[in-house]
Amino acid sequence: MKMSLISIIALSIGLSASAVQRPNVLIIYTDDQGYGDVSYLNPDSKFQTPNMDRLAHEGINFSHGHSSSSACTPSRYALLTGRYSWRTTLKVGVGNVDEPCMIEEGRMTLGSMLQEKGYNTACVGKWHLGMDLPGTKGKRDWSQPIMDGPLDHGFDYWYGLPTSPKSVCAWFENRGLEPGAAEPTLWTYHKKNLPNIDKRWRIMKPYYKSLDDQPPETIQSKSKVTEVAPDWNDDELLTRYTDKAIQWLGDKIADAKSDKPFFLYFALTSPHEPVAPRADFIGKSDCSGYGDFVLETDYHIGRLLDYLDEAGLTENTLVLFSSDNGPENPWKERIKEQGHYSSGPLRDGKRSHYEGGHRVPFAVRWPAGIKQPGRVWDKPVSQSDMLATLAEIVGAKIPEDSGEDSQSFADVFSNPASGFERLPFIGTNNRSGQFSITEGKWKLVLPNAKKGAELYDLTADIGEKNNLVKQHPEVAKKLEAKMTDILCNGRTTPGVRQSNDTGWWPAVTWMTPEEYKAKHPEGELVGASKKEKQNKEKKSGKKSKKKS
Repeated sequence: MKMSLISIIALSIGLSASAVQRPNVLIIYTDDQGYGDVSYLNPDSKFQTPNMDRLAHEGINFSHGHSSSSACTPSRYALLTGRYSWRTTLKVGVGNVDEPCMIEEGRMTLGSMLQEKGYNTACVGKWHLGMDLPGTKGKRDWSQPIMDGPLDHGFDYWYGLPTSPKSVCAWFENRGLEPGAAEPTLWTYHKKNLPNIDKRWRIMKPYYKSLDDQPPETIQSKSKVTEVAPDWNDDELLTRYTDKAIQWLGDKIADAKSDKPFFLYFALTSPHEPVAPRADFIGKSDCSGYGDFVLETDYHIGRLLDYLDEAGLTENTLVLFSSDNGPENPWKERIKEQGHYSSGPLRDGKRSHYEGGHRVPFAVRWPAGIKQPGRVWDKPVSQSDMLATLAEIVGAKIPEDSGEDSQSFADVFSNPASGFERLPFIGTNNRSGQFSITEGKWKLVLPNAKKGAELYDLTADIGEKNNLVKQHPEVAKKLEAKMTDILCNGRTTPGVRQSNDTGWWPAVTWMTPEEYKAKHPEGELVGASKKEKQNKEKKSGKKSKKKS
Protein backbone atom coordinates (compact mmCIF):
# COMPACT_ATOMS: atom_id res chain seq x y z
CA MET A 1 0.00 0.00 0.00
CA LYS A 2 2.87 2.34 0.89
CA MET A 3 4.63 1.70 -2.43
CA SER A 4 1.41 2.17 -4.38
CA LEU A 5 0.84 5.55 -2.77
CA ILE A 6 4.36 6.67 -3.57
CA SER A 7 3.93 5.53 -7.17
CA ILE A 8 0.65 7.39 -7.53
CA ILE A 9 2.20 10.60 -6.18
CA ALA A 10 5.23 10.29 -8.46
CA LEU A 11 3.08 9.76 -11.51
CA SER A 12 0.69 12.58 -10.69
CA ILE A 13 3.31 15.27 -10.22
CA GLY A 14 5.81 13.86 -12.76
CA LEU A 15 8.79 13.68 -10.43
CA SER A 16 10.23 10.50 -11.88
CA ALA A 17 11.66 10.19 -15.36
CA SER A 18 10.96 6.46 -15.13
CA ALA A 19 7.26 7.36 -15.48
CA VAL A 20 7.96 7.50 -19.23
CA GLN A 21 10.02 5.24 -21.47
CA ARG A 22 13.69 6.16 -21.85
CA PRO A 23 13.68 8.97 -24.41
CA ASN A 24 15.49 9.20 -27.68
CA VAL A 25 17.96 12.08 -27.50
CA LEU A 26 18.73 14.60 -30.24
CA ILE A 27 21.24 17.39 -29.59
CA ILE A 28 21.13 20.09 -32.28
CA TYR A 29 24.30 22.12 -31.86
CA THR A 30 24.85 25.17 -34.05
CA ASP A 31 28.17 26.96 -34.43
CA ASP A 32 28.80 30.62 -33.51
CA GLN A 33 25.07 31.38 -33.28
CA GLY A 34 24.42 34.28 -30.93
CA TYR A 35 21.65 34.84 -28.39
CA GLY A 36 20.02 37.34 -30.77
CA ASP A 37 20.23 35.03 -33.80
CA VAL A 38 16.91 33.34 -33.01
CA SER A 39 13.65 35.20 -33.40
CA TYR A 40 12.17 33.77 -30.19
CA LEU A 41 14.82 35.64 -28.18
CA ASN A 42 15.12 38.69 -30.42
CA PRO A 43 11.84 40.32 -31.54
CA ASP A 44 13.86 42.78 -33.65
CA SER A 45 15.79 40.09 -35.53
CA LYS A 46 16.28 40.71 -39.25
CA PHE A 47 15.35 37.09 -39.98
CA GLN A 48 12.89 34.57 -38.58
CA THR A 49 13.80 31.10 -37.23
CA PRO A 50 10.45 29.26 -37.06
CA ASN A 51 11.89 25.79 -36.43
CA MET A 52 14.27 26.91 -33.69
CA ASP A 53 11.38 28.92 -32.23
CA ARG A 54 9.18 25.82 -32.39
CA LEU A 55 11.51 23.97 -30.04
CA ALA A 56 11.34 26.78 -27.50
CA HIS A 57 7.56 27.21 -27.77
CA GLU A 58 6.87 23.46 -27.58
CA GLY A 59 9.36 22.88 -24.77
CA ILE A 60 11.25 25.08 -22.31
CA ASN A 61 13.17 28.21 -23.24
CA PHE A 62 16.19 28.30 -20.93
CA SER A 63 16.81 32.02 -21.32
CA HIS A 64 19.84 31.88 -18.97
CA GLY A 65 21.45 28.91 -20.73
CA HIS A 66 25.20 28.83 -21.32
CA SER A 67 27.81 27.07 -23.36
CA SER A 68 30.72 26.13 -21.14
CA SER A 69 33.17 28.34 -22.97
CA SER A 70 33.17 31.13 -25.52
CA ALA A 71 34.75 29.11 -28.36
CA CYS A 72 34.29 25.86 -30.29
CA THR A 73 36.58 23.17 -28.89
CA PRO A 74 36.23 23.85 -25.15
CA SER A 75 32.44 24.07 -25.37
CA ARG A 76 32.22 20.74 -27.20
CA TYR A 77 34.49 19.09 -24.67
CA ALA A 78 32.34 20.23 -21.76
CA LEU A 79 29.06 19.35 -23.49
CA LEU A 80 30.18 15.77 -24.10
CA THR A 81 32.11 15.17 -20.84
CA GLY A 82 30.47 17.41 -18.23
CA ARG A 83 33.89 18.82 -17.36
CA TYR A 84 35.32 22.29 -18.02
CA SER A 85 38.03 22.28 -20.67
CA TRP A 86 40.27 24.63 -18.68
CA ARG A 87 40.89 21.69 -16.38
CA THR A 88 42.76 20.08 -19.31
CA THR A 89 45.89 21.35 -21.04
CA LEU A 90 43.73 23.55 -23.34
CA LYS A 91 43.47 26.83 -21.42
CA VAL A 92 42.84 29.16 -24.37
CA GLY A 93 42.20 28.85 -28.10
CA VAL A 94 40.82 25.84 -29.94
CA GLY A 95 42.11 22.49 -31.12
CA ASN A 96 43.93 21.82 -34.38
CA VAL A 97 43.21 19.19 -36.97
CA ASP A 98 46.29 17.04 -36.31
CA GLU A 99 46.46 16.38 -32.58
CA PRO A 100 45.30 13.78 -30.04
CA CYS A 101 41.68 13.90 -28.98
CA MET A 102 41.12 16.08 -25.92
CA ILE A 103 38.94 13.39 -24.39
CA GLU A 104 41.32 10.98 -22.72
CA GLU A 105 40.80 7.26 -23.03
CA GLY A 106 38.20 5.91 -20.62
CA ARG A 107 36.53 9.23 -19.77
CA MET A 108 32.74 9.03 -19.83
CA THR A 109 31.01 11.00 -22.57
CA LEU A 110 27.36 11.47 -23.42
CA GLY A 111 27.91 8.92 -26.17
CA SER A 112 29.60 6.25 -24.05
CA MET A 113 27.13 6.68 -21.19
CA LEU A 114 24.14 6.22 -23.49
CA GLN A 115 25.87 3.37 -25.36
CA GLU A 116 26.17 1.54 -22.05
CA LYS A 117 22.45 2.08 -21.47
CA GLY A 118 21.66 0.37 -24.76
CA TYR A 119 21.37 3.37 -27.09
CA ASN A 120 22.33 3.56 -30.75
CA THR A 121 24.66 6.58 -30.99
CA ALA A 122 25.73 8.82 -33.86
CA CYS A 123 27.66 12.04 -34.33
CA VAL A 124 26.87 13.91 -37.54
CA GLY A 125 28.80 17.11 -38.22
CA LYS A 126 31.72 18.92 -36.66
CA TRP A 127 33.94 17.13 -34.11
CA HIS A 128 36.76 19.62 -33.37
CA LEU A 129 38.15 17.74 -30.39
CA GLY A 130 41.20 16.28 -32.08
CA MET A 131 41.62 12.99 -33.93
CA ASP A 132 44.42 10.97 -35.47
CA LEU A 133 44.30 11.56 -39.22
CA PRO A 134 46.61 9.27 -41.22
CA GLY A 135 49.91 10.86 -42.19
CA THR A 136 50.79 14.54 -42.11
CA LYS A 137 49.67 17.53 -44.14
CA GLY A 138 50.55 16.87 -47.77
CA LYS A 139 51.59 13.28 -46.98
CA ARG A 140 48.33 11.51 -46.19
CA ASP A 141 47.55 7.85 -46.69
CA TRP A 142 43.77 7.65 -46.77
CA SER A 143 43.87 3.85 -47.00
CA GLN A 144 44.72 3.96 -43.30
CA PRO A 145 41.95 4.45 -40.68
CA ILE A 146 41.15 7.61 -38.75
CA MET A 147 41.63 6.90 -35.04
CA ASP A 148 40.98 8.61 -31.71
CA GLY A 149 37.81 10.24 -33.03
CA PRO A 150 34.08 9.95 -32.40
CA LEU A 151 34.04 6.15 -32.85
CA ASP A 152 36.55 5.86 -30.01
CA HIS A 153 34.60 8.07 -27.60
CA GLY A 154 31.08 6.74 -27.52
CA PHE A 155 29.67 6.93 -31.03
CA ASP A 156 28.71 4.03 -33.30
CA TYR A 157 28.65 6.24 -36.39
CA TRP A 158 30.24 9.50 -37.55
CA TYR A 159 29.79 11.60 -40.65
CA GLY A 160 31.34 15.05 -40.70
CA LEU A 161 34.51 17.10 -40.46
CA PRO A 162 37.49 16.95 -38.09
CA THR A 163 37.20 20.72 -37.41
CA SER A 164 35.41 23.65 -39.00
CA PRO A 165 35.34 23.60 -42.83
CA LYS A 166 38.76 25.18 -43.13
CA SER A 167 41.65 22.73 -42.48
CA VAL A 168 40.89 19.43 -44.22
CA CYS A 169 37.77 19.48 -46.39
CA ALA A 170 36.42 16.20 -47.70
CA TRP A 171 33.41 13.96 -47.15
CA PHE A 172 34.39 11.88 -44.10
CA GLU A 173 32.47 8.90 -42.74
CA ASN A 174 33.39 6.68 -39.78
CA ARG A 175 37.14 5.85 -40.05
CA GLY A 176 37.82 7.24 -43.48
CA LEU A 177 36.26 8.87 -46.48
CA GLU A 178 32.66 8.34 -47.47
CA PRO A 179 32.53 5.49 -50.02
CA GLY A 180 33.02 6.97 -53.48
CA ALA A 181 34.24 10.35 -52.16
CA ALA A 182 37.45 11.88 -53.47
CA GLU A 183 40.61 12.19 -51.40
CA PRO A 184 41.67 15.69 -50.28
CA THR A 185 44.72 15.89 -52.52
CA LEU A 186 44.32 19.49 -53.74
CA TRP A 187 45.02 22.84 -52.09
CA THR A 188 43.59 26.29 -51.66
CA TYR A 189 44.22 29.39 -49.67
CA HIS A 190 41.04 30.71 -48.07
CA LYS A 191 39.29 32.59 -50.86
CA LYS A 192 37.47 35.88 -50.74
CA ASN A 193 33.75 35.24 -50.49
CA LEU A 194 31.31 36.45 -53.12
CA PRO A 195 30.68 40.16 -52.40
CA ASN A 196 26.89 39.76 -52.43
CA ILE A 197 27.12 37.11 -49.68
CA ASP A 198 29.81 38.01 -47.16
CA LYS A 199 33.06 39.95 -46.79
CA ARG A 200 34.95 37.03 -45.29
CA TRP A 201 36.30 33.75 -46.64
CA ARG A 202 35.12 30.60 -48.40
CA ILE A 203 36.50 27.23 -49.52
CA MET A 204 35.36 27.48 -53.15
CA LYS A 205 36.37 25.91 -56.44
CA PRO A 206 38.65 25.91 -58.31
CA TYR A 207 41.23 24.06 -56.21
CA TYR A 208 44.89 23.60 -57.16
CA LYS A 209 47.65 21.03 -57.32
CA SER A 210 49.98 23.78 -56.11
CA LEU A 211 49.17 26.89 -54.08
CA ASP A 212 51.33 28.82 -56.53
CA ASP A 213 48.56 28.32 -59.07
CA GLN A 214 45.94 30.28 -57.11
CA PRO A 215 45.35 33.80 -58.56
CA PRO A 216 46.46 36.43 -56.01
CA GLU A 217 43.27 38.45 -56.39
CA THR A 218 41.21 35.51 -55.02
CA ILE A 219 43.28 35.03 -51.86
CA GLN A 220 41.72 36.13 -48.57
CA SER A 221 44.63 34.96 -46.40
CA LYS A 222 47.95 33.31 -47.26
CA SER A 223 48.23 32.06 -43.68
CA LYS A 224 45.10 29.90 -44.09
CA VAL A 225 45.75 26.80 -46.17
CA THR A 226 43.25 24.01 -46.76
CA GLU A 227 43.70 20.43 -47.93
CA VAL A 228 40.64 19.87 -50.10
CA ALA A 229 39.01 17.17 -52.19
CA PRO A 230 38.08 17.94 -55.81
CA ASP A 231 34.41 17.08 -55.11
CA TRP A 232 34.14 19.41 -52.12
CA ASN A 233 31.56 22.22 -52.08
CA ASP A 234 31.09 24.19 -48.86
CA ASP A 235 27.49 25.12 -49.71
CA GLU A 236 26.53 21.41 -49.72
CA LEU A 237 27.52 20.81 -46.09
CA LEU A 238 24.20 21.42 -44.34
CA THR A 239 22.23 19.44 -46.90
CA ARG A 240 24.60 16.47 -46.66
CA TYR A 241 24.63 16.53 -42.84
CA THR A 242 20.85 16.52 -42.70
CA ASP A 243 20.51 13.84 -45.36
CA LYS A 244 22.93 11.60 -43.46
CA ALA A 245 21.21 12.27 -40.13
CA ILE A 246 17.81 11.36 -41.57
CA GLN A 247 19.26 8.28 -43.27
CA TRP A 248 20.78 7.11 -39.96
CA LEU A 249 17.54 7.78 -38.09
CA GLY A 250 15.62 5.85 -40.73
CA ASP A 251 17.78 2.81 -40.05
CA LYS A 252 17.04 3.07 -36.30
CA ILE A 253 13.24 3.61 -36.33
CA ALA A 254 12.42 -0.01 -35.52
CA ASP A 255 14.96 -0.03 -32.68
CA ALA A 256 13.65 3.25 -31.29
CA LYS A 257 10.11 1.90 -31.25
CA SER A 258 11.16 -1.20 -29.35
CA ASP A 259 13.66 -0.93 -26.52
CA LYS A 260 16.76 0.57 -28.12
CA PRO A 261 16.49 4.36 -28.30
CA PHE A 262 18.85 6.61 -30.24
CA PHE A 263 21.22 9.43 -29.40
CA LEU A 264 22.07 11.72 -32.32
CA TYR A 265 24.58 14.54 -31.77
CA PHE A 266 23.85 16.81 -34.75
CA ALA A 267 26.72 19.31 -34.74
CA LEU A 268 26.18 21.79 -37.56
CA THR A 269 29.00 23.97 -38.92
CA SER A 270 26.72 26.99 -39.38
CA PRO A 271 26.52 29.92 -39.11
CA HIS A 272 30.29 29.67 -38.45
CA GLU A 273 32.45 30.92 -41.29
CA PRO A 274 32.65 30.22 -44.17
CA VAL A 275 29.27 31.84 -44.69
CA ALA A 276 28.06 29.61 -47.51
CA PRO A 277 24.28 29.55 -47.93
CA ARG A 278 22.84 27.26 -50.56
CA ALA A 279 21.89 29.09 -53.77
CA ASP A 280 18.14 28.97 -53.08
CA PHE A 281 18.61 30.80 -49.76
CA ILE A 282 20.75 33.69 -51.05
CA GLY A 283 18.93 36.99 -50.64
CA LYS A 284 16.11 35.52 -48.54
CA SER A 285 16.87 37.49 -45.35
CA ASP A 286 17.33 41.16 -44.47
CA CYS A 287 20.76 40.47 -43.04
CA SER A 288 23.13 39.67 -45.94
CA GLY A 289 24.59 36.21 -46.42
CA TYR A 290 24.79 35.62 -42.68
CA GLY A 291 21.04 35.91 -42.28
CA ASP A 292 20.55 33.72 -45.34
CA PHE A 293 22.83 31.11 -43.76
CA VAL A 294 20.86 31.12 -40.52
CA LEU A 295 17.65 30.71 -42.54
CA GLU A 296 19.12 27.67 -44.26
CA THR A 297 20.25 26.29 -40.88
CA ASP A 298 16.72 26.69 -39.54
CA TYR A 299 15.31 24.98 -42.65
CA HIS A 300 17.44 21.87 -42.14
CA ILE A 301 16.54 21.73 -38.45
CA GLY A 302 12.94 21.79 -39.64
CA ARG A 303 13.65 18.85 -41.96
CA LEU A 304 14.91 16.85 -39.01
CA LEU A 305 11.95 17.75 -36.79
CA ASP A 306 9.50 16.93 -39.58
CA TYR A 307 11.15 13.53 -39.99
CA LEU A 308 10.65 12.80 -36.28
CA ASP A 309 6.97 13.66 -36.76
CA GLU A 310 6.62 11.43 -39.82
CA ALA A 311 8.37 8.54 -38.07
CA GLY A 312 6.16 8.85 -34.99
CA LEU A 313 9.18 9.59 -32.75
CA THR A 314 8.46 13.15 -31.62
CA GLU A 315 6.56 12.36 -28.43
CA ASN A 316 9.42 10.61 -26.65
CA THR A 317 12.42 12.34 -28.19
CA LEU A 318 14.26 14.83 -25.99
CA VAL A 319 15.65 17.56 -28.25
CA LEU A 320 18.23 20.05 -27.01
CA PHE A 321 18.87 23.01 -29.29
CA SER A 322 21.82 25.24 -28.47
CA SER A 323 25.00 26.87 -29.82
CA ASP A 324 28.65 26.37 -28.91
CA ASN A 325 29.30 30.05 -28.20
CA GLY A 326 28.30 33.58 -29.12
CA PRO A 327 28.64 35.20 -32.57
CA GLU A 328 31.90 35.73 -34.47
CA ASN A 329 33.36 39.25 -34.80
CA PRO A 330 31.28 40.39 -37.81
CA TRP A 331 28.39 40.83 -35.33
CA LYS A 332 29.67 44.39 -34.97
CA GLU A 333 29.38 45.02 -38.71
CA ARG A 334 25.84 43.62 -38.79
CA ILE A 335 24.73 46.18 -36.20
CA LYS A 336 26.02 49.04 -38.36
CA GLU A 337 25.01 47.69 -41.76
CA GLN A 338 21.77 45.76 -41.14
CA GLY A 339 20.69 46.82 -37.66
CA HIS A 340 20.82 43.20 -36.50
CA TYR A 341 22.12 42.42 -33.00
CA SER A 342 23.51 38.86 -33.01
CA SER A 343 24.18 39.05 -29.27
CA GLY A 344 20.77 40.56 -28.57
CA PRO A 345 20.97 42.64 -25.38
CA LEU A 346 24.18 40.95 -24.23
CA ARG A 347 27.67 42.39 -24.04
CA ASP A 348 30.28 41.23 -26.55
CA GLY A 349 30.47 38.01 -28.58
CA LYS A 350 32.60 34.95 -29.29
CA ARG A 351 35.72 34.40 -27.13
CA SER A 352 34.54 36.84 -24.45
CA HIS A 353 33.88 36.11 -20.77
CA TYR A 354 30.98 38.59 -20.93
CA GLU A 355 27.49 37.18 -21.50
CA GLY A 356 27.56 37.56 -25.27
CA GLY A 357 30.40 35.04 -25.40
CA HIS A 358 28.59 32.14 -23.76
CA ARG A 359 24.93 32.90 -23.04
CA VAL A 360 23.34 31.25 -26.06
CA PRO A 361 20.04 29.96 -27.39
CA PHE A 362 19.13 26.98 -25.19
CA ALA A 363 15.80 25.16 -25.59
CA VAL A 364 14.66 21.66 -24.67
CA ARG A 365 11.59 19.93 -26.10
CA TRP A 366 10.36 16.56 -24.82
CA PRO A 367 6.58 16.14 -25.11
CA ALA A 368 6.47 12.96 -23.01
CA GLY A 369 8.63 14.35 -20.24
CA ILE A 370 8.05 18.10 -20.00
CA LYS A 371 5.13 19.37 -17.96
CA GLN A 372 3.57 22.67 -19.04
CA PRO A 373 5.56 23.21 -22.26
CA GLY A 374 5.93 26.73 -23.57
CA ARG A 375 7.40 28.12 -20.37
CA VAL A 376 10.61 30.05 -19.74
CA TRP A 377 13.23 29.06 -17.17
CA ASP A 378 15.25 32.18 -16.37
CA LYS A 379 17.82 30.74 -13.93
CA PRO A 380 21.29 29.58 -15.02
CA VAL A 381 21.90 26.19 -16.63
CA SER A 382 24.94 25.00 -18.54
CA GLN A 383 25.57 22.66 -21.45
CA SER A 384 27.98 20.78 -19.19
CA ASP A 385 24.89 19.79 -17.19
CA MET A 386 23.57 17.53 -19.96
CA LEU A 387 25.65 14.55 -18.81
CA ALA A 388 24.16 14.55 -15.29
CA THR A 389 20.68 15.45 -16.58
CA LEU A 390 20.54 12.58 -19.05
CA ALA A 391 22.16 10.22 -16.54
CA GLU A 392 19.31 10.92 -14.12
CA ILE A 393 16.70 10.43 -16.85
CA VAL A 394 18.06 7.10 -18.11
CA GLY A 395 19.24 5.79 -14.73
CA ALA A 396 22.98 5.85 -15.40
CA LYS A 397 25.65 6.23 -12.73
CA ILE A 398 28.41 8.80 -13.25
CA PRO A 399 31.78 7.72 -11.80
CA GLU A 400 33.52 10.05 -9.36
CA ASP A 401 36.17 10.89 -11.96
CA SER A 402 33.66 11.92 -14.64
CA GLY A 403 31.15 14.75 -15.09
CA GLU A 404 32.90 16.85 -12.45
CA ASP A 405 31.12 20.05 -13.51
CA SER A 406 27.75 18.54 -14.46
CA GLN A 407 24.63 19.10 -12.36
CA SER A 408 21.28 17.59 -13.30
CA PHE A 409 18.40 19.98 -13.99
CA ALA A 410 16.00 17.16 -14.93
CA ASP A 411 13.56 18.28 -12.22
CA VAL A 412 12.86 21.44 -14.22
CA PHE A 413 11.31 19.32 -16.99
CA SER A 414 8.70 17.63 -14.86
CA ASN A 415 8.18 20.28 -12.20
CA PRO A 416 7.27 23.84 -13.26
CA ALA A 417 7.69 24.93 -9.64
CA SER A 418 11.15 23.34 -9.36
CA GLY A 419 13.48 24.80 -6.78
CA PHE A 420 16.55 23.92 -8.88
CA GLU A 421 19.46 26.29 -8.30
CA ARG A 422 22.58 25.87 -10.40
CA LEU A 423 25.85 25.65 -8.52
CA PRO A 424 28.22 28.48 -9.50
CA PHE A 425 28.85 28.54 -13.26
CA ILE A 426 32.32 29.36 -14.62
CA GLY A 427 32.89 31.27 -17.86
CA THR A 428 36.18 32.05 -19.57
CA ASN A 429 37.67 34.41 -22.10
CA ASN A 430 39.01 32.18 -24.86
CA ARG A 431 41.86 34.57 -25.73
CA SER A 432 43.20 35.49 -22.29
CA GLY A 433 41.76 32.67 -20.19
CA GLN A 434 40.23 35.22 -17.80
CA PHE A 435 37.54 33.70 -15.58
CA SER A 436 34.07 34.73 -14.53
CA ILE A 437 31.80 33.06 -11.98
CA THR A 438 28.02 33.37 -11.84
CA GLU A 439 25.79 32.40 -8.93
CA GLY A 440 22.16 33.42 -8.92
CA LYS A 441 21.93 37.04 -10.01
CA TRP A 442 25.58 37.87 -9.35
CA LYS A 443 28.47 37.55 -11.78
CA LEU A 444 32.07 38.24 -10.82
CA VAL A 445 34.76 38.73 -13.47
CA LEU A 446 38.01 37.70 -11.83
CA PRO A 447 40.93 40.11 -12.18
CA ASN A 448 43.69 39.64 -14.71
CA ALA A 449 47.07 41.28 -15.21
CA LYS A 450 45.52 44.39 -16.83
CA LYS A 451 42.14 44.86 -15.14
CA GLY A 452 40.67 44.53 -11.69
CA ALA A 453 37.63 42.55 -10.68
CA GLU A 454 34.15 43.38 -12.02
CA LEU A 455 30.80 42.55 -10.43
CA TYR A 456 27.42 42.62 -12.19
CA ASP A 457 23.83 42.09 -11.13
CA LEU A 458 22.58 40.18 -14.19
CA THR A 459 18.93 40.45 -13.15
CA ALA A 460 19.02 44.24 -13.29
CA ASP A 461 21.87 44.63 -15.80
CA ILE A 462 21.89 41.87 -18.44
CA GLY A 463 24.15 44.05 -20.63
CA GLU A 464 26.87 44.22 -17.92
CA LYS A 465 27.19 48.01 -18.00
CA ASN A 466 27.39 48.79 -14.28
CA ASN A 467 30.35 47.42 -12.35
CA LEU A 468 29.22 47.08 -8.71
CA VAL A 469 32.40 45.67 -7.21
CA LYS A 470 32.99 48.77 -5.07
CA GLN A 471 29.41 48.79 -3.82
CA HIS A 472 29.40 45.08 -2.92
CA PRO A 473 32.95 43.97 -2.06
CA GLU A 474 31.61 41.26 0.25
CA VAL A 475 29.80 39.61 -2.69
CA ALA A 476 32.96 39.73 -4.79
CA LYS A 477 35.00 38.21 -1.98
CA LYS A 478 32.48 35.40 -1.49
CA LEU A 479 32.40 34.56 -5.19
CA GLU A 480 36.20 34.61 -5.45
CA ALA A 481 36.37 32.07 -2.62
CA LYS A 482 33.86 29.84 -4.43
CA MET A 483 35.86 30.15 -7.65
CA THR A 484 38.95 29.04 -5.75
CA ASP A 485 37.15 26.00 -4.35
CA ILE A 486 35.78 24.96 -7.75
CA LEU A 487 39.19 25.42 -9.34
CA CYS A 488 41.21 23.63 -6.69
CA ASN A 489 38.79 20.82 -5.85
CA GLY A 490 38.89 19.66 -9.45
CA ARG A 491 35.10 19.73 -9.59
CA THR A 492 32.00 21.90 -9.12
CA THR A 493 29.73 19.16 -7.82
CA PRO A 494 29.96 17.42 -4.44
CA GLY A 495 32.15 14.33 -4.42
CA VAL A 496 35.69 13.07 -4.18
CA ARG A 497 38.25 15.73 -4.98
CA GLN A 498 39.66 15.40 -8.48
CA SER A 499 42.72 16.63 -10.26
CA ASN A 500 43.09 19.28 -12.92
CA ASP A 501 45.47 18.15 -15.65
CA THR A 502 48.11 20.85 -15.05
CA GLY A 503 49.67 22.96 -12.38
CA TRP A 504 49.04 26.69 -11.93
CA TRP A 505 48.60 28.79 -15.08
CA PRO A 506 48.76 32.57 -15.65
CA ALA A 507 44.98 33.19 -15.82
CA VAL A 508 44.73 32.21 -12.15
CA THR A 509 45.94 35.66 -11.16
CA TRP A 510 44.26 35.86 -7.74
CA MET A 511 46.39 32.95 -6.48
CA THR A 512 50.13 32.41 -6.55
CA PRO A 513 51.51 29.10 -7.89
CA GLU A 514 52.33 28.18 -4.30
CA GLU A 515 48.77 28.89 -3.12
CA TYR A 516 47.35 26.87 -5.99
CA LYS A 517 49.60 23.92 -5.20
CA ALA A 518 48.66 24.08 -1.54
CA LYS A 519 44.92 24.17 -2.24
CA HIS A 520 44.83 21.82 -5.23
CA PRO A 521 44.68 18.19 -4.01
CA GLU A 522 48.29 17.08 -3.57
CA GLY A 523 49.38 19.83 -5.98
CA GLU A 524 50.23 17.74 -9.05
CA LEU A 525 48.28 14.49 -8.53
CA VAL A 526 49.18 11.08 -9.90
CA GLY A 527 45.91 11.29 -11.85
CA ALA A 528 47.15 14.39 -13.61
CA SER A 529 50.45 12.74 -14.44
CA LYS A 530 48.58 9.77 -15.87
CA LYS A 531 46.54 12.02 -18.15
CA GLU A 532 49.62 13.91 -19.25
CA LYS A 533 51.37 10.60 -19.90
CA GLN A 534 48.42 9.39 -22.01
CA ASN A 535 48.56 12.51 -24.14
CA LYS A 536 52.32 12.21 -24.54
CA GLU A 537 51.94 8.58 -25.58
CA LYS A 538 49.30 9.54 -28.13
CA LYS A 539 51.55 12.25 -29.56
CA SER A 540 54.70 10.15 -29.61
CA GLY A 541 52.84 7.19 -31.08
CA LYS A 542 51.38 9.37 -33.79
CA LYS A 543 54.78 10.87 -34.62
CA SER A 544 56.45 7.47 -34.92
CA LYS A 545 53.59 6.16 -37.08
CA LYS A 546 53.85 9.17 -39.38
CA LYS A 547 57.63 8.81 -39.66
CA SER A 548 57.17 5.22 -40.71
